[in-house]
Amino acid sequence: MDNRIKVGTRDSVLALQQTQWVVEELKRYWPQYDFVIVPMKTKGDKILDVALAKIGDKGLFTKELETALLAGEIDLAVHSMKDLPTKLPQGLIISAMTERHDPRDVLVSTNNYNLQTLPPGAKIGTSSLRRRAQLLHKRPDLRVEDLRGNINTRLAKLEKEGFAAIMLAAAGLSRLGLEDRISTWFSPEEIVPAVGQGSIGVESRENDERITEIVAVIDHWETRVAITAERAFLRTLEGGCQIPIGAYGEVKKEGLVLTGVVASLDGTRLIRQAMTDAPQNAPSLGEKLAELMRSQGAQEILNQVLQEIER
Repeated sequence: MDNRIKVGTRDSVLALQQTQWVVEELKRYWPQYDFVIVPMKTKGDKILDVALAKIGDKGLFTKELETALLAGEIDLAVHSMKDLPTKLPQGLIISAMTERHDPRDVLVSTNNYNLQTLPPGAKIGTSSLRRRAQLLHKRPDLRVEDLRGNINTRLAKLEKEGFAAIMLAAAGLSRLGLEDRISTWFSPEEIVPAVGQGSIGVESRENDERITEIVAVIDHWETRVAITAERAFLRTLEGGCQIPIGAYGEVKKEGLVLTGVVASLDGTRLIRQAMTDAPQNAPSLGEKLAELMRSQGAQEILNQVLQEIER
């Protein structure tokens, strides 16, 4: 029997680092296998001069990997969970969601600014409409501009292009050993994270029992429960990764607590709600929270956002 297992990943520094971590974890449990990393470029990696929301493809950072999986060219694919669309291609499953590293968003600033000390009208960089909307809700005077590229590219642009600060995910900076660049952490209560933010996901073929068994050792129950609720929330609102929707689930003493946010692009309209249910009801919790927020005007906000993006 072939003991090689081909592991697909994006070819960015962060994606490769995440994949190396997954491989090292799997090797601890399955030393008899030879895990071979197969880097690939995705559509989202190739188109860097257009805002993500304008490209409008829900599989921007996953499609090429999923095509390779279905063709049998790789045995599993490693993703940031926040990049994975809520509807997977037929025949594929998420066989592991790793323990969440850090769900928070952060500010990186050369002057150690926080939200309160940023100068009026300061130029802030982010590629995320979710971050933009929540930031503008708190500081409508800020000038938020699109910022694309991998983490190191964005950090370089911070100074070169005159940004007062840029917004990034804490987990990515931490995994690359760049935590010292962070000037402010936003709690999930202050800025609701992206669905799945902070967790690494492993995708594989549904009928491949060997790979499912191998990968199951790094699946983290609490993380899976939380992100399952978050993804159900996003799926019910029919939002993709590039829409200003945030959700954060957490298993607490009282049960699974899910917080959701939907906001207009300029941050003037923002709906935020939370619900609690038993962890085993994660999918229905996400659906119920989405329906509650839809009844409070979330759908109108999202329809308006889509119209603005398409202009």
